Amino acid sequence: MAGMATGARGLQNEPNVVPMIDVLLVLLIIFMITIPLSRVAIDLQLPDPKPPEDQPPPEKPDQIVLEVMPGGVFMINKRQIPKEQLPAEFKSIYDPRPEKILFVKGDPEVKYQDIIWSMDVARGGGVKVIGIPPKDAAAGAAPSK
Repeated sequence: MAGMATGARGLQNEPNVVPMIDVLLVLLIIFMITIPLSRVAIDLQLPDPKPPEDQPPPEKPDQIVLEVMPGGVFMINKRQIPKEQLPAEFKSIYDPRPEKILFVKGDPEVKYQDIIWSMDVARGGGVKVIGIPPKDAAAGAAPSK
């Protein structure tokens, strides 16, 4: 560099950025098109948000709550039902009902298979929707017919 004049043109080390910008724009367009196509939808039924504190929660006297207790004890709306009579009890409760909704509460000491068995029996008895009751609603459930 000592022998070169300051105004003389020699080798230059400047990258040509125009092709790089073109490649980046093409990649950006490709990603903008492919990302919305790759999304997978999952159907969820989320509970409504909490009602305002000034409004009391609506009362549902026709809720059916099945409690699975330790030792093979099953309770429908605080009424104990023997394990053998559970299928017939579900049939008698849900045959006349237009809404076939059941809420299931399981005791923490109960085996998971007992809760699943009771849900299968409920499906066989005509229940269409099975859910978990809110903490307050399960305590105030009315007895079944």
